[in-house]
Amino acid sequence: MPGNVNYITRGSREYRRANLALFIAGYVTFSTLYDFQPLLPLLAGEFGISPAMGSLPLSVATFALAWTLPISGTISDALGRRVLMGAAVLLTSLMALCTLGIESVVPLIALRLAQGMVLAGVPAVAMAYLSEEMEPGALGAAMGLYIAGNAMGGMTGRILTAWLADYLPWRGAIGVIGVLSLVLSLVFLALLPPSRNFQRRPFRPGPLTRSLLGLLRHRGLLYLFALAFTCMGGFVTLYNYATFRLLAPPYSLSQSQVALIFISYAFGAFGSSFMGSLVNRFGRDKILLASLGIMNAGLLLTVLPPLAAVIAGIVVFTIGFFGAHSVASAWVGTLAPGARAQASSLYLFFYYLGSSISGTGGGFFWSAWGWSGVAGLILLLTGAATLVAMRLAALHAAPAGPQGAEIPPGSPAASAFPGAAATKNPGTSPILAPGSVTRLGR
Repeated sequence: MPGNVNYITRGSREYRRANLALFIAGYVTFSTLYDFQPLLPLLAGEFGISPAMGSLPLSVATFALAWTLPISGTISDALGRRVLMGAAVLLTSLMALCTLGIESVVPLIALRLAQGMVLAGVPAVAMAYLSEEMEPGALGAAMGLYIAGNAMGGMTGRILTAWLADYLPWRGAIGVIGVLSLVLSLVFLALLPPSRNFQRRPFRPGPLTRSLLGLLRHRGLLYLFALAFTCMGGFVTLYNYATFRLLAPPYSLSQSQVALIFISYAFGAFGSSFMGSLVNRFGRDKILLASLGIMNAGLLLTVLPPLAAVIAGIVVFTIGFFGAHSVASAWVGTLAPGARAQASSLYLFFYYLGSSISGTGGGFFWSAWGWSGVAGLILLLTGAATLVAMRLAALHAAPAGPQGAEIPPGSPAASAFPGAAATKNPGTSPILAPGSVTRLGR
């Protein structure tokens, strides 16, 4: 950060322009990432492939995003924040339009792989732009609006493509998303103020690699990365194959009707906020375990035959997932020994890796055992997440004493949780803690 900073101030014209621009960036990113999710049964039917293969256009995109995220921030240090974000939103829009000319599954998978890599140029970079350019008092509101754009993009991208697929071929539905995203990308470039406090730094992979490897030796963070993998894996698997189940007998819903399950995200956003508000009162570990319990309760409801029970189960599961993700992602910020942006990138890496692996692996369970098989796989993931959360709670609680107590330097807790002694209230993360960053992938 330069010595003489020139922040964007709350209420200024630049503040409004930056907020709207980054809302648009988040919207474009996650609408083009997740627009294929409700279309997976259509892909499997048209190309004559298994549900597992049909899930690949989504899974390879999140897989590529996962692997590219840890270096995207460093690349933006060399190229500039605005340049990288602008290129990412324009390219993903054009790639969505390229879908119109694809006639077989292999080129589609290759295109989605490239699209995932391109999309990594937005999430971490947008957070870096905000942290550099916004005055501290305006940062929280700006971050919240950006996250709202992510959530709106993820939800409406899924719902809009599903609704359009009742009237257009699926390629046309993706094409509409591409046109909308292209227009919004041009608006983003016109609105986003140039960086004032950005300092260009050459790309140096050596220090980045050493820092990432150091974070992977941190026991507390490893538990949180495992939670990201298992929780997101279960979450995406549930939504991927709920569409197959609800389109098939005995429910036989239309694409438009199935799309309404994604409104559950609104309940999830409320759950995230509500569960987060309870952290200071009850502690992270208790709220995390409660959220995982809610996920399991919702999963069991989906096994019941009535449609109302299935829908209620999806809503309950979503509330639990958002609560668990909110707590775990915020916890990353208090455990990371200084390198918070890189810790956030690693959390997102495991988050999307779980989405990719389980999101496709669930197709084999669906083909072999139907919904009971999918539910069994998700139960394995949420069960593993619960065991990890219990281990994390034990690691956190054993030497630390009461919630909010200062941890003496040199104690076992200080070595297990570097940086914990620096804060007297582990229940409250800083404004730039990755709790904000890592809500992006919802």
